[in-house]
Amino acid sequence: MLVAWLSGVSRTLVTQTARRGEVLVNGSPAKPSRPLEPGDVLEFEISQPPALVAGPEAIPLDVVYEDDDLLVINKEAGMVTHPAHGTTSGTLVNALLAHVQASLPGDLLRPGLVHRLDRDTSGLLVVAKREESLRALGLAMKARRIEREYLGLVRGVPQHPLGTIEGPIGRDPRNRLRFAIVADGKPALTHYEVRDAFAAHSELLFRLETGRTHQIRVHMAGIGHPILNDPLYGKIESRFELRGQALHAWRLAFRHPRTDEPMSFEAAPSRAYVHARTLVSTAHVDA
Repeated sequence: MLVAWLSGVSRTLVTQTARRGEVLVNGSPAKPSRPLEPGDVLEFEISQPPALVAGPEAIPLDVVYEDDDLLVINKEAGMVTHPAHGTTSGTLVNALLAHVQASLPGDLLRPGLVHRLDRDTSGLLVVAKREESLRALGLAMKARRIEREYLGLVRGVPQHPLGTIEGPIGRDPRNRLRFAIVADGKPALTHYEVRDAFAAHSELLFRLETGRTHQIRVHMAGIGHPILNDPLYGKIESRFELRGQALHAWRLAFRHPRTDEPMSFEAAPSRAYVHARTLVSTAHVDA
């Protein structure tokens, strides 16, 4: 896009500017896709979005465990983990900063975060309160010494009750909002176990060895068993009272970053998840 090249800003920002009618060709607002011809007069003024700042907000948190080094949070579905363009407040980070009433270590927009959960995935997260804790937990995550297990409802029943899905994950070349299994993606490994099989659905237990964005959702869609109610990789069904995909991070285990004590936490799924499980467990095969 010529405007992006001339201005030195991102194509996304140029597209947003054009959609607001602030890119003119021959004095008239132009669509982002409008081709230019010899003699056209191009006018534009690109304003950079304001810098994001994460500040404290008094938002209730489900704190499962806390000490001077870390917190374990049970995040509800619908809460974004950290601020980003499009969601600048109401995030887990905003709530954490208010809860600790102090700064957290690490990136200014992702302070204390050792890992993340998708907006509509509920469940357990560990958050570091000290720089040393963040460094130690980050190394443990990279070395795959933090155990994360998820519960999920999927469409259909996998052929094998135990399985491993290995497929590199990267941006979907056909839809930049999605991820996909692509040849040049980052390595990703997901283990699953069928916990319960129903007529047209099943409940699976997932264990991650890597932590790619949307990993479980992408891998399950890739083998033809998308997570129930997944808006990106499956479909939304109004009969379920879920805010999004039926996926819950139910177990988290690691060694304490300072004492090296083994720690393990579990959190039951939400009422909405339990209700969805009840519905699929009693549904007929044509559901």
